[in-house]
Amino acid sequence: MAVDYAVIVVYLAGMLAMGWWGMRRAKSKSEFLVAGRRLGPWMYSGTMAAIVLGGASTIGGVGLGYKHGLSGAWMVFTIGLGLLALSVFFSARIARLKVYTVSEMLDLRYGGRAGVISGIVMWAYTLMLAVTSTIAYATIFDVLFDLNRTVSIVLGGAIVVAYSTLGGMWSITLTDMVQFVVKTVGVLLLLLPIAVVKAGGFSEMRAQLPHEYFAPFGIGGETIFTYVLIYTFGMLIGQDIWQRVFTARGDKVARWGGTVAGTYCLVYALAGAVIGTAAKVLYPNLGSADDAFATIVKDELPMGVRGLVLAAALAAVMSTSSGALIACATVANNDIWSRLRSVGGRGGGADGAEHDEVKGNRLFILIMGIGVIAIAIALNDVVEALTVAYNLLVGGLLVPILGGLLWKRGTVHGALAGVIVGGLAVVGLMATYGILANEPVYYGLLSSLAAYLIVSLATKPTDEAVLAAWRRRLAGEADDESPETPSEPAVPVG
Repeated sequence: MAVDYAVIVVYLAGMLAMGWWGMRRAKSKSEFLVAGRRLGPWMYSGTMAAIVLGGASTIGGVGLGYKHGLSGAWMVFTIGLGLLALSVFFSARIARLKVYTVSEMLDLRYGGRAGVISGIVMWAYTLMLAVTSTIAYATIFDVLFDLNRTVSIVLGGAIVVAYSTLGGMWSITLTDMVQFVVKTVGVLLLLLPIAVVKAGGFSEMRAQLPHEYFAPFGIGGETIFTYVLIYTFGMLIGQDIWQRVFTARGDKVARWGGTVAGTYCLVYALAGAVIGTAAKVLYPNLGSADDAFATIVKDELPMGVRGLVLAAALAAVMSTSSGALIACATVANNDIWSRLRSVGGRGGGADGAEHDEVKGNRLFILIMGIGVIAIAIALNDVVEALTVAYNLLVGGLLVPILGGLLWKRGTVHGALAGVIVGGLAVVGLMATYGILANEPVYYGLLSSLAAYLIVSLATKPTDEAVLAAWRRRLAGEADDESPETPSEPAVPVG
């Protein structure tokens, strides 16, 4: 294992080095939170694919393939469909808004007063997403170094918190690009063909497994529909995803770069299902389907290659974890804390000397990161935590966000009603039916839609001046960001 250990240590050291490099570059709020809004198509595509394909997509995707065969690809496939829909239909408009958070978009569209409540819901989602990603370190470091759960979480989490705190989005972008390359080589180019060959090829896999393992809808229509509701729609509105859209150099980069990333996700989905299916042939009696990835890597891959593929799994977890962490900190600082400070009369003066925004956001990443590690240590059930996060996100925020983008008659009162009613319905239904039941997201989404439509139609339309300003921002004709002097020449990246 010495060679494998060396590969992992070099990889982790490289992540910290990029964090240090990013710290030198991130000198303004825009540079720190959205990489100066100047990523080119290649870097944008790679980093977008990296953040959406995390540990659940890699380890969980292989596990679903082990349990259901090729139809196990549907979870990751719906993630790719959501990213494609976001990129084709919404990303250009989102990029032109020049905001930092989803709640800022809601305030622009509805004329204020929606930000704090929507910010709390979004913060809860990003926090739980970061926690579930951090828990996954326990599995990977146990395979690598035989470390106990707490030490594994602290080790993996500390590295992500370190490079994210140092350089913000620049560090995360650079590390995500490396992680994208590592995942591509490790999972698609190495593990996939080796797994199929070790299982005897597709003909042997078909001979060894039931026919249902090769049926495209074998996982069940209701399960696929739930995946669409949670993951496809979740991709449209998550702060972690939008914050990457904000990094694009322009709307064309956001549209076409995201389309490439979404297509990559579809390929990755199928690859994970095939690897899991091959693992079922090789190890038909594993205690848990989620052990399929680690088992096939440990037992079937040669020295060195094994370390690279485990680094790919680590990369998948780190990319999602760091993206969720900076999203969580951005929402906590910009949508919640800053608004509460303003209400309390503690806002700073115009000279800007009283509040260094980069230091403030860096401090929030550190605080949120420590909190995420602590919660991850205390929490055991990853699936339940992730389900709570996506149920709250989709049930509470999907309708107000898409309604604001698509329906002129939507009002701030309707948006608030949609967030509150949908969020409370999801929480109540999870308590009644169980966290993993389908009903919470189904009925929560319907109740949010009903509340949004009824209250919007029953209240005064949004002021025309607010809508006019909104249309100008969508067209890219206005920019509320204060002029910033970049720390380095403002050249396109990627």
